[in-house]
Amino acid sequence: MSLPAFILDNARPDYKPGETITLSGAEGRHAVTVKRLTVGERLQLITDCAVVYEATITATAGKDTLQATIDSAQPVTRPTPEVVLIQALPKSERSELTIDLATQGGVDAIVPWAAERCIAKWVGNKATKGRAKWQAAAHAAAKQSRRTTIPPIAELATSIDEALVAAGQLDALLVLDEDAAKPFRDIDLSHAQRVGLVIGPEGGLTEAEVAQFSAHGGQAVLLGPEVLRTATAGLVALAAIGATTTRW
Repeated sequence: MSLPAFILDNARPDYKPGETITLSGAEGRHAVTVKRLTVGERLQLITDCAVVYEATITATAGKDTLQATIDSAQPVTRPTPEVVLIQALPKSERSELTIDLATQGGVDAIVPWAAERCIAKWVGNKATKGRAKWQAAAHAAAKQSRRTTIPPIAELATSIDEALVAAGQLDALLVLDEDAAKPFRDIDLSHAQRVGLVIGPEGGLTEAEVAQFSAHGGQAVLLGPEVLRTATAGLVALAAIGATTTRW
């Protein structure tokens, strides 16, 4: 049976066996109060520094704190190709669901993008709050799906140029477009190490946006005959990439 998993914030990548860590806050409460873990039980600790630790609980305090001794450390091997999702802002009621599903699907990083037809607007403090909500959704989904990495959420990109800078170096850039002539199945990603995946808003991408991505090397592709919601398109595309490459 797999060990219960918790996220250790602000972890170091170099904890050694025998060192003691403290798990507190929401994760500590989940372990101590919800899971009712006690001294002597073992757990898995997920970090944002490409290491997963296994540890044994040595003490608990109150309802939300425990101490544990590190038993082992396992470096995380990232899948190939990595996938960066450039996600247009969904409607508010589907915003966090979008991130939850993409995280469950294995996305490696997410760039929120204010596309032309986005109904949702992240203006002023809303950008900070929106990003925080997305990161919280990614944390929760990573834990639920027993992922060993947590996809980071970039700052809001207000233009395609900003989105591509945030996405970093890409070997392929796939733009999901219901009017595209090229089927997704015809895309060759066998030599790609890092793939960008563009998902538009509920109203779809404009012709100008598709053209601008194409000018940066993007390929407009048709995922399938059905028109998917922006919340689910990323998950379906990630599954398609996983099934046709060495990610899975």
